[in-house]
Amino acid sequence: MRLRPTEASGPGAVPVEVTERPDFPVNRGALCGKGRSAPALLARDVRLTGPLVRDRPGGPLRAAGWDEALDRVAAGVRTVRERHGADAVGVFGGGGLTNEKAYQLGKFARVVLGTANIDYNGRFCMSSAAAAHRRAFGLDRGLPFPLADVPHTGCLILVGANPADTMPPALRYFRELRDNGGTLIVVDPRRTRTAEQADLHLQPRPGTDLALALGLLHLVIADGLVDEAFVAARTTGYERARAAAMAHWPDRVERITGIQVSQLRRAAELFGRAATGMVLTARGPEQQSKGTDTVGAWIDLCLATGNAGRPYAGYGCLTGQGNGQGGREHGQKADQLPGYRSIEDPAARAHVATVWGVDPDALPRAGRSAYELLDGLGGPDGARALLVMGSNPVVSAPNAAHVTARLRALDLLVVADLVLSETARLADVVLPVTQWAEEDGTTTNLEGRVILRRRAVDPPEGVRGELWLLGELARRLGVERGFPADAEQVFDELRRASAGGAADYSGISYRRIAAEDGVFWPCPDPAHPGTPRLFLDRFATPDGRARFAAVTHRPAGEEPDREYPLYLTTGRVLAQYQSGAQTRRVAELNAAAPGPFVELHPRLAERLGVADGDPVAVVSRRGRAVAPARVSAAIRSDTVFMPFHWPGAGRANSLTNPALDPVSRMPEFKTCAVRVERAVAGEPADLAERAHRAERAERAAAPGHAADERAAG
Repeated sequence: MRLRPTEASGPGAVPVEVTERPDFPVNRGALCGKGRSAPALLARDVRLTGPLVRDRPGGPLRAAGWDEALDRVAAGVRTVRERHGADAVGVFGGGGLTNEKAYQLGKFARVVLGTANIDYNGRFCMSSAAAAHRRAFGLDRGLPFPLADVPHTGCLILVGANPADTMPPALRYFRELRDNGGTLIVVDPRRTRTAEQADLHLQPRPGTDLALALGLLHLVIADGLVDEAFVAARTTGYERARAAAMAHWPDRVERITGIQVSQLRRAAELFGRAATGMVLTARGPEQQSKGTDTVGAWIDLCLATGNAGRPYAGYGCLTGQGNGQGGREHGQKADQLPGYRSIEDPAARAHVATVWGVDPDALPRAGRSAYELLDGLGGPDGARALLVMGSNPVVSAPNAAHVTARLRALDLLVVADLVLSETARLADVVLPVTQWAEEDGTTTNLEGRVILRRRAVDPPEGVRGELWLLGELARRLGVERGFPADAEQVFDELRRASAGGAADYSGISYRRIAAEDGVFWPCPDPAHPGTPRLFLDRFATPDGRARFAAVTHRPAGEEPDREYPLYLTTGRVLAQYQSGAQTRRVAELNAAAPGPFVELHPRLAERLGVADGDPVAVVSRRGRAVAPARVSAAIRSDTVFMPFHWPGAGRANSLTNPALDPVSRMPEFKTCAVRVERAVAGEPADLAERAHRAERAERAAAPGHAADERAAG
């Protein structure tokens, strides 16, 4: 898209408008409603325009100047470190931060704070796919090929993804695939708008994707559809993976997944006999306590059929945040240094320490993953102070009521955001920051294409960029150099820090990105053309071969029982995004999706005696959520669905299970056991909702934020 400044003025004026850019090679000018309406968030009356501080626990937020707010943060950090040690200060980042911000945030945590406890909300989003990708191929990039390759494959299996709602501009690639004679198979417990376009829709029970992938691999092997030459020449570990798959015979897989054997056979035949094939996963199979193994099994299916390391074939992950790829590459994960380096690798530590001008031994080791960090807040062994940047865990974290309680237990909570999110409402200090149209910076899309974003307008006078505020905090905490506010200067240091790493940006510059409409990493020097397609000659493993994963199906962390007889699965809707902190402030989007709902099958609705629109309560072992029923035959009769964009009584993540994948440490958002019952009359106005209203009243009372309250209401 292009941005064009407007001449409007006043509190509600939108300073830019968005226009299409048809020549851009990824979306070809197509925008979803969220992209078209994004300028509304830059209006002064829907955003924070100055810092806020809280003078006493439980007291109201009040307006403050930047010096007072930053001095308060620095003093609080010093006090916590003196009393409890460096690791008692935590940092929680976001997958929507630019590459420069993510890099600088990781550096700030390790160099200025000296803490191991930094992680980010991307741990909730793509970490299982990343772990499986690294295990199989030695390298994680969302797609090892450009999106433009998708229409040219013979058969594509789309697992747990609904791009019709989550990334509409990409949907054209799947339409073009079918126009070119290719086959689209969609795996989803719901018959979504994406599933309606499929040649075959497989509708498994939530949490059974691993069994499904192994069942398809079993059939491919049994039917003689394995590419024996590819397996022999370019892979290792096939025999163990074969033995594991053969234990998942069709009748067994039907019992586990609920998918008929005839459909399993058809899917295996379509994929196994196609000249080329792709498997793309999203959060459905990944947000499980066995997500890494589940993605590994889908990769095994690609490897067995020779669909990897060649054109128009392979496994890929559809990212879920604005900078979902770049946000996980440069150091805001607990176990990671820039360039996708391991923080435990001595050579990686030495390289990055040299760039940063510090002793490698001074760098912390790996810290706690995202949920583990949040779970321990305020406790004897957990962080006592937390800086949150670009995230809203009060709404987005699993077991959200517990996470909210842990945030309240902190000695110091600092939130940097565009708006007064639900998490910011709990903070001791709130720092208003710039966004997309007001700053320079790069992001990296799901293809590994590094893209440049240029500043179009000035931010409001009281708003600052995250790079600036990190530099100011560093200076107050005794580090005078190394934290510039200029994004290009930070990117140039990022290039040096990433040099030689898996995600090597050293040959990429702002000028080159602008000239080439993005550059694909790895790009190790300025003369290198970039790498649109990975693994064509060898995989990024020590021996150059891809590695099969010998995995077996196991139950979800929590299965239905007599008390909680149904599955709950969660996801997104077209008009809202992530925790909704921003999109819920846009009138156009709120009109299209005004609030939460519970999607349930007509047979379940009949048993409960509820009609469409009646309030129902969904109850898990962790909490209770109330929202209107949406009766639909598009969902399995043993499953209910809730979108996760809303706080208060309808907060879906009050219910979700924080059971963690043992490798990726990703929580199991996509399945837990629940029961559904008719709501008590007036129940939405329960204690949680009253608390939410009290927080909204507090925000309205803060100087200059009444209009922000109207937008959020």
